[in-house]
Amino acid sequence: MKNKTKVSIIGCGKVGMTAAYSILHKGDVDELVLFGRHKEALIGEELDLEHGLSFLSTAKVIAADEYEALAESDVVVYTAGAAQKPGETRLDLTRKNVAILESAIPEVVKHAPDAVILIVANPVDILTYKAYVAAGLPKGRIFGSGTTLDTARFRFHLSEFMNVHPRSIHAYVLGEHGDHSFPSLSNANIGGQNLKEFPNFTEERALKAYQKARNAAYKIIESKGATYYAIGADISSIVSTILKDKRSVLAVSIPLHNYYGLNGVALSVPCIVGKNGVEQVLKANLSSHEQKLLERAADALKKYL
Repeated sequence: MKNKTKVSIIGCGKVGMTAAYSILHKGDVDELVLFGRHKEALIGEELDLEHGLSFLSTAKVIAADEYEALAESDVVVYTAGAAQKPGETRLDLTRKNVAILESAIPEVVKHAPDAVILIVANPVDILTYKAYVAAGLPKGRIFGSGTTLDTARFRFHLSEFMNVHPRSIHAYVLGEHGDHSFPSLSNANIGGQNLKEFPNFTEERALKAYQKARNAAYKIIESKGATYYAIGADISSIVSTILKDKRSVLAVSIPLHNYYGLNGVALSVPCIVGKNGVEQVLKANLSSHEQKLLERAADALKKYL
């Protein structure tokens, strides 16, 4: 039986390499493949990571430009494509990144047919749905990082005025990973107490925290050109959830099948994530207003599908 864990990262720019660095620090993998179009350009990345292994758990790092290197991967992380530039929305990346993805996914499935595929490249919801169609894998084996980072950002900014650690705040950002996301406040809670009944809560503060979360990427890109630390940590956390079969509830992007009547689009909703990818899609108890916001997100993305 296979007893070694293997993760492959397709696309080794800032996001891919920060994810690789974070994954090695988690200590969950025995083999890590850095896949790109030109192996020569990845040799330095391979060596740089290898030189840090004396301080980390032992792992084998491999630079590769042939899809055969993905064989027997447990998880394939897809970060390839053009990055968002100042002034661009994630949806502006659609045409060029869909073309790159549709050429890569069949090769991934061919050489790593049993892998869970995590889509991270933007626009993540559109690419997740396109990958799902192109791959033909069982439901849940392909999903996107979606609004996991949006949710983390939202919880962080909520914690600033709630005076509670972000991990103790159970509030999700759902919908599109982009301008059509929304905070699900109707079922948010802290320690089982409804968020709206918690001391220091006001609707105005909650919406301000959400606005900070939604605009975070634009602010970071304007300041330093790209976001990669937080998403790198996010990716490593999702990969660990899969490898260790944690069955954690995460707001990830998944093709919807009659979810509040929605079909034919991938959006972020709460899901149980484990060794097979998305093990179960949970139907969030959304208010009528939140349902309309989810429909709005679906309508916006379908224009690009």
